[in-house]
Amino acid sequence: MTKAVLEAESEGDAQQTAAAVPPTALAVPASLHASLMARLDRLGSAKDVAQIGATIGREFSHPLLAAVASKPEAELRSALDRLLEAGLLFRQGVPPDATYLFKHALVQDAAYGMLLREPRRTLHARIAETLESQFADIAENQPELLARHCTEAGLIEKAATLWGKAGQRSLARSALVEGVEQLTRALAQIARLQGTPALRREQIKLQVALITPLVHVKGYAAPETKAAAERARLLIEQAEALGEPSEDPLLLFSVLYGFWIANYIAFNGEVVRELAAQFLTLAEKQRATVPLMVGHRLMAVSLLCTGDMAQGRAHCDRAFALYDPAAHRSLATRFGQDAGVSILSYRGLAMFLLGHPEAALVDAERALKDAREIGQATSLMFALAHAWLVYLQCRKHAEATAQADELAALADEKSALFWKAGAMQARGYAFAVSGKTSDAIQMFTSGLAAWRSTGSTMWLPLRLSQLASAHADLGQSDDAWRCIGEAMTAVETTNETWFEAELHRVGGEIALMSGAPDAAKAEAYFERALAVARQQQAKSWELRASMSLARLWRDQGKPQQARELLAPVYGWFTEGFDTLDLKEAKALLDELAS
Repeated sequence: MTKAVLEAESEGDAQQTAAAVPPTALAVPASLHASLMARLDRLGSAKDVAQIGATIGREFSHPLLAAVASKPEAELRSALDRLLEAGLLFRQGVPPDATYLFKHALVQDAAYGMLLREPRRTLHARIAETLESQFADIAENQPELLARHCTEAGLIEKAATLWGKAGQRSLARSALVEGVEQLTRALAQIARLQGTPALRREQIKLQVALITPLVHVKGYAAPETKAAAERARLLIEQAEALGEPSEDPLLLFSVLYGFWIANYIAFNGEVVRELAAQFLTLAEKQRATVPLMVGHRLMAVSLLCTGDMAQGRAHCDRAFALYDPAAHRSLATRFGQDAGVSILSYRGLAMFLLGHPEAALVDAERALKDAREIGQATSLMFALAHAWLVYLQCRKHAEATAQADELAALADEKSALFWKAGAMQARGYAFAVSGKTSDAIQMFTSGLAAWRSTGSTMWLPLRLSQLASAHADLGQSDDAWRCIGEAMTAVETTNETWFEAELHRVGGEIALMSGAPDAAKAEAYFERALAVARQQQAKSWELRASMSLARLWRDQGKPQQARELLAPVYGWFTEGFDTLDLKEAKALLDELAS
């Protein structure tokens, strides 16, 4: 505004400009915009150059400006000098190798806003044509730039193709938010066109591609993610009704995966097992490697999380036997994350539950290593979250804390709300084991709220048990039992039973921590934990439940009964003797024998 006054040609013009400044209580931008337009009008022919530059973008190069403007070099440089002297542009370098930057976005907006609709569209078309014909490297490597000019030029079909290309590139480099925006813009452009078989195929491809970034940005079970999957299925069905079956058989499997993962994250045990079975049946009919690999992966996770640990592990083995890193790593943008990383992550959990902690840690560590080598953020976030779970259960607290911190930083960088929520809860546990119980409760509570905001209920029994333990540590027994009750209800209503035995054991420990310890209640919880663990063949849960019950019986003066319970369970293990659970079991057995 000050510059506008200084540039006024007379005192009267200066007073009129100053009088346009509104009181501080009113909005300023409209007045600023008018002032900037007045300044540009006084620049004469330089205004045209400013408008061309503004149409190119906030920043533009001298060669591109010269190619689009088609002015004599001397005239172009004179106009640019006037813009520089007026303080509207910054310049870096020396023409013809210089680049220019509008001093403020408002300056660019003002210059661009002075163009009428048709001249603006014509100018965007000229810029797009110039980029393609004279700046092929830019056009190839920055399809989103070319797409924007084609969109503004009204070249709808071309813009759709370019936005789609830009979106796929963004997904490949884990630019998730950009990928969602670009794919959405591509689909919006296609929706404006008259449908053809080729356009419908492209629309289906892009709609399916949109599911994966939404999974990470909004959440697997978020309304936007589920709507994208539903829309993709509808488009596939409409194309088939028109006699246009997909040329890519994996598109339908990608949509089916979208429905499975939504029901898995908003956990519904019966539905995930049914959907996994349908997926695997269809894959077996086609006898194609990729659908079979993904089908066994989905079945593995579905069985594992609903309490069938042994069969879950078996399907992990089948899936991993089909996995070929060189051939299958590109599938990460279609099935959430790298298949090998996912399979190893869940096999690690299965191995821990089945009583093989060393093998579990090997799988978790390999999943992390592979994810880092792939260099894809979505796969690394997945590996970190699941490795954290394995290390947590193996009670490797330092490693688990480091993984939680890394996950939090990466999720924040990628604006991945789902993983940010998971990282908050993981960090809550780190506070708990370090004695910062009040901070842990706050972090658990905030993390749970963020988790649920994405539509997620998966792992709720685990997370609520952690919160319950933290409340119990502070003597907040009512809050602790509320959390245990909510977790039990979640197990019953969703059939997410993999953590059920441990949940009962935690309930038993809380019964002994209250102001008036209830040994009978604790014993009932421990007995239930043992029964569930044995039924599920979850040896690690069986060991913990046996230790809790053995300690109770020891304190009640029944050491022989305690030893007879714990000894055969401990004797079953063949590995993991350096983990805390087995060390504590050995120490307890030695104590009971003395």
